[in-house]
Amino acid sequence: MTVLVLGLILFLGVHSLSIVNEPFRDRLVARLGEWPYKGLYSLIALAGLLAIVWGYGLARQAPVLIYAPPSWLSHVAMVLLLPVFPLFLAAYLPGRIKLKLKHPMLVAVKLWALAHLLANGMAHDVLLFGGFLAWAVADRISLKRRQPRAVPALPASGFNDLIAVVLGLAIYGAFITGGHYWLIGVEPVAF
Repeated sequence: MTVLVLGLILFLGVHSLSIVNEPFRDRLVARLGEWPYKGLYSLIALAGLLAIVWGYGLARQAPVLIYAPPSWLSHVAMVLLLPVFPLFLAAYLPGRIKLKLKHPMLVAVKLWALAHLLANGMAHDVLLFGGFLAWAVADRISLKRRQPRAVPALPASGFNDLIAVVLGLAIYGAFITGGHYWLIGVEPVAF
């Protein structure tokens, strides 16, 4: 599980710079320049993501049970996961969803993590999904005190909401009909 923990530290750590110390992050951007900072940030995040994937795969080979959720919770998880892809897309396709939720990607991460925690009780699952849930909650709380940064975005439109919902539900459908098994090696719901 060491590789998984290292990956989470790298990935969530770099994504937590603004949560923990926004002035430090701003000094880094000023010192390195915006694009070199983004490049370094991306490399660290990619290294963390690759370590998470590799470490999670390694940890699945020697699972440690923490809790055994009842099988019906996997169906609750599937319902909680339904809006995840539309919310994730709504973060990049501004419309009413983004206006109402402010940070739809964080809502998506929280729902994704919570759903997986409800359906999975192995130590590696709790570490991965619990880590992402804790990060998303901390980031959302910290956003209330942070100064919003100007981020280039598409113009807001109700049509963007339609695209986010239709495309997001199509991705969800692809995931539950084979995509999750193909990518992760696990059937989302055992019938």
